[in-house]
This record gives sequence, C-alpha cells and structure tokens, in this order.
Amino acid sequence: MVVFLRGLNCANCAGKIEREIKSLPKIKFANLNFINKTLLIEAADGEMEEVLLEAQNIVKRIEPDVGFEVLEEDYDIDEVEEEKDNSSKFEIAKMIVSAALLLISIFLKNRNIVASIVIGIISYIIVGYKILYTALRNILKGEVFDENFLMSIASLGAIFIGEITEGIEVMLLYSVGEYLQDLAVDKSTRSIKSLVKMKPTFGNLVTGDTVRKVNPKVLQVGDIIKILPGEKVPVDSVVTKGSSSLDTSSITGESIPVYVDIGDELVSGSINSEGVLEARVEKSFKDSTVSQILEMVQNASSRKSKTENFITVFAKYYTPIVVVLAAVIAVLPPLITGAAFKDWIYTALTFLVISCPCAIVLSVPLTYFAAIGVGSRHGILIKGSNYVDTMSQVDTIIFDKTGTLTKGEFKVTNIIGKNNNEELIIKIAKKLEEHSNHPIAKSIKEYYTKEVDLNIENITEVPGRGISGKLNNQKVLLGNERLLVENGIKPEKVNSIGTVLYLAVGKEYMGSIEINDSIKDDTVKSLKELRELGVKKLLMLTGDREEVAKDIANKLELDGFKAGLLPQDKVNNFEDIKNRAEGKVAFVGDGTNDAPVLRLSDVGISMGEFGSDAAIESSDVTIMGEEMNKVPLFMKISKKTKTIAIENIVFSLGVKIIVMILGVIGYANMSMAVFADVGVALLAVLNAMRVMLIKENI
Repeated sequence: MVVFLRGLNCANCAGKIEREIKSLPKIKFANLNFINKTLLIEAADGEMEEVLLEAQNIVKRIEPDVGFEVLEEDYDIDEVEEEKDNSSKFEIAKMIVSAALLLISIFLKNRNIVASIVIGIISYIIVGYKILYTALRNILKGEVFDENFLMSIASLGAIFIGEITEGIEVMLLYSVGEYLQDLAVDKSTRSIKSLVKMKPTFGNLVTGDTVRKVNPKVLQVGDIIKILPGEKVPVDSVVTKGSSSLDTSSITGESIPVYVDIGDELVSGSINSEGVLEARVEKSFKDSTVSQILEMVQNASSRKSKTENFITVFAKYYTPIVVVLAAVIAVLPPLITGAAFKDWIYTALTFLVISCPCAIVLSVPLTYFAAIGVGSRHGILIKGSNYVDTMSQVDTIIFDKTGTLTKGEFKVTNIIGKNNNEELIIKIAKKLEEHSNHPIAKSIKEYYTKEVDLNIENITEVPGRGISGKLNNQKVLLGNERLLVENGIKPEKVNSIGTVLYLAVGKEYMGSIEINDSIKDDTVKSLKELRELGVKKLLMLTGDREEVAKDIANKLELDGFKAGLLPQDKVNNFEDIKNRAEGKVAFVGDGTNDAPVLRLSDVGISMGEFGSDAAIESSDVTIMGEEMNKVPLFMKISKKTKTIAIENIVFSLGVKIIVMILGVIGYANMSMAVFADVGVALLAVLNAMRVMLIKENI
C-alpha cells in the first residue's frame, strides 16, 4: 500500500515518522521516500486497515498539517504530486516585512529603547508565529525534539536574556534558510524527475475508420494504434503498417535513431521521428517497458544504502545528545567557575540551534535519488540505492561472453557436410531452432530463408549442450562436441575460434555448422575504464568452447576465464570467485540465461535485453541496450555518489562541531549557529546535485 504525504517538508520529521511506523507490531515493511513524499507499507494479512489508521495517527501527531492520502494500485506520482499554491509569495512578503522592522528596531535601539523593543517583538511575531504555534502544538502532543521547538526555545531564550536583536535574527535567518532550502529541494527534485520524463500521456486508438485520442491505460492487447511523427509510443507494440525511425534516448540513453518496419517491435516511451506508424498493442500500459522503468525508479528508495541507514540511526540520537550537552553547558560551567549564567545560557542556545540534523538527513537520500535519476537518463535502471553503494565497492567483475563482451550477432560462415549434404544440414538445423530466440538460432534462420518442410518432433533444449528432436523416428542432435560424444557419436572435430554446431541423425554424424561472433566496438575501451576506476579483476565465465573463450580473453586482456560451463557450473565457479574476492563482486550478463548467477552476485547487471521482462526481474541493475560503456558509467555514478554523500556528512558534522567548539570558547554567536543549521543544509543539497553533472565519457 502506498500513501502520499502531501505537504511533508521536514526531512527529520520524515525520519521520525518512518521509525515509529516501522516499530508497529503488525508492520512487515515500511519505507518513507521523503523526495517523492510517499510512504510504502506492507502489513500482516488482514491487518492493513488497522495499520493504516495507526500510521495516520503517527503522521498527524508528528506533522499535523501533512495530508495522508492512500493511493490507487496503479498510481502515478506525477498526477498526485504537490499542488501549487501562493503561500511562497506570502512567506517572502512576511520575511521582507520582518527584516524591515528589524532594521528599524536596530536603528531606534540607542534613540528610543521602548519603541525599539516593541517593533522588534512585532518583527519576531510576524516571522515566527507559525513556528511558535507549531512548537506549542507539538509539545502538547509529546513531540519535543523537533526543529520548531528547538528554534523557538533558542530564539525566546535569547530574548529573555536581553539579546533581543539576536533572538529576532535567529528566527528571521532560520525562516529565510528554510525557505531557500525548501526551494532548492523542490527544484532539485523536479530536475531529477525530469530525467525520467518518458511517460506517454495519450495514445491514438484506431477503431474502423476513426482515430481517437485516449489514455494509454485503456489500451488493450490486440488494439490498433496510430503513432504520428513527434509522438511517443504509448505501449509496447508491433508495427503493422508503415516504417519510420525511433528516438529511444529516453529509454536507452542513446541518441542513435532505430529504424523500424512492419513486424518490428516498438518499445513504449520511444518517440516516432518520421513516418506515420500503425501498430498492434502487445502489452497493456501497466505491463509495458515504460511503466516498469518508472515503477522501478519510484520504488528504488525502498532499498536504502548503508549510508542512508547509518544516517537514519544517527539522526535518532544526534538531537537528544546535543540538547543534553546544551543543558549541561548552561548549568555546569557557571556552578564550577562562578561565571555569569547569562553567557553560558547564550552558548547553550547556540547548541540548540545546531541540534537539528536536517542537512544530513535531507542531502544524503537526495544524493542517491539523483544517482538513480542520472542512471535512468543513460538507460541504466537501478533497483535501489543500496546497489549504488555496493557498486562503489566492487573490485571484481565477471562477464558472460555472448551478447555482453561480444556483439551476439552471429553469422553462419561455413557448413561442412560429410556427404556433400550441406543444404540438408542447414534445413534440419533451421527446423530445430525454429522457435528459439537465441542469437545462434537467429543466425541460422537468417542464413537459410527458405521454407523447411521437414517434420521434426519432440524438440527439446539440452542445457549447456544444444538441442534434440526426432526426425522419422530417429533422434536428431545439434550442438557442441560434448552433446554428440555423450550420445555415443564421434564427430569430425573442426578447428575454429568460432562456435561450431555438430549435427547427428540417429547414430550417424552428418556434418557441422561454423558460426562466428565478434567483440563489441566499445568493449576494449570500457574494460580499460573499469580498471582506471579501481576494478582489480576482470573475468569471464562462458558456456562456449575453450578455444573461443581463450581467443576472446587474450584479445581483451582479461585476468582469467572458464569455458565450457553448464548453468550450474557457472554458479559453482562464481561462488568460488566470490568467496576469494577481497571486495564486492558484480556479474554482467544475459538477463534470462544467467539469472541464477545474477541473483547470487553483490550487484547483478543484465544487458543486451532491450525491454525484456526477464532482464528487469532477475537483475539488480538493467542496462536498456547493448552498450558495454554503460558498465563503467554506472561504476562512475556509484563512486561519485558515495563520495558526495560522505562529503555532505563530513561537511555538515564538521561545521556543526566547529561552531559548537567556537561557541564554548566564546567566538560563535547565534547567527553562526543558524548558518551551521540551515545554511549548511542548503549547501549540502546543492552539493548533492553535482551527481547530475556526471557525463558518459570518463
């Protein structure tokens, strides 16, 4: 269940809400995404209604003005996001009036002290009444350590000890800082969301001779749609009429146009660049590629990084510790040294101003959210910020060969028939591979385009070996050398660095088909970039022959390889490598055939499966396309994100600690403390946005 918390602007309060909801006895899972203002809840069977009521009570107690809206299952965050209002203009006017009155108060200070105090108090009430009211209301509900309470105590304390001007300045500077911070967060969030603005808003449904514009959600499988030049493909479909080129950059991050003709697949979210297309709907909007991508991006924050989890725990203890320190500083030094209470109370008040951890609580999740947005812009779909964190620690990457390091564009280069029966060999091979989508099967079907009238039954895949069937009651085998040997047939071995398929009918060896693949254009450069980014070992696991694997490994200067592996062999070899690795281990491969290894890896990256359900399901990170350069780009995003997150933590805490120390020794005033709070938060938010500057070329 997803709940939209309309009006939630306090990052620290969001953390409190999440912690309390997680502690509810009937909660199975809870995650609050402060950036999207969404609360994801999973409850025990039959307990959701009660859990929602308890969660709403928690929200209303901590943030009474925040809305609690339960969203439909197929919600769209863009349709429910914050409503625009004119409150910002009122806030600006309020701060300007307060600042003007404060200046007048300062001017009258040595001329008419009474008028100065009265005007100063009016200035304070104008800018601070909402904060004071919220603090009082929260105290009555048992919420003491929130920023409204702390800022109210700090500013009122300053006024009561005679520092009226500073008390007003604290409230004014805090309000200005909060306004600028909210503005920065809002603009940053919108910028990040704009990176994944790929959602189609309508589709042209063809009914007989009429065409009408409809919501993509109403389109059903089998419907005919028309896509005009400049329009987005609303749902995954297949071209039935026309030809054109597509801009798939919003999905893959690549600007190279893709030409499509009758029978070709259209991926939702792509933009039709030229001709008019008609297409048959293959998937509903909910199941289409663009919906899966958007859902993944929206839900990515539910898998939090270790850095984010640390901040959540840290924020829980930071404020109470600083408040206790403030109380100790206010009382203990005067009692021990006999110094004036006023000076030490003033120092304690600066501690209260600094005691809110908003800078860290806000900027760290925003940094990871930006990383996920940048990845999406480049066609890298990341399922959670924890995978961003983990990828930054990877020192070993294992690759599959076909379609990962190589193009996976196989071509038949030679057919050897034992009795000059080359055409029969390719016919049998085509019939066996008729319903397969494997790249090798496609190469055979592309090579021999004629119809095959052979009747082969019981066609079955033999994992790691090839394929078998029955022709005229005789067993037919097509695959590697091992397949034939295990069935008591000795093939005539072909020496080739390509892939060789051997064919046997009954117990008779018929001949072989040689198929070659080539290394991707960007593989060499991408592997070099990975080494420059700190990856120590680049390895390959493949089911292909030793000779082929060795040739590829030598050309790419890999640190090691294993060939001739069955799926289970891949798993065993991967586990062995993972157990011996110093850091984290990533696997890059095919989203379908390598699913077991992808799930075992610290970071499973699938590529070459453009829009594949299996790829998105089985991997932690999906590369929408076949470009190897996306792997080092993802690592660069991960390392930069981790660096910026740590920078924000160190910078925020460092400034706060320095101001605390300066306050104790008498060199920091409350205005400096306000900067250490909202000023640092603003700078941390701006620093987080540097993730968005990451470019593809390293």
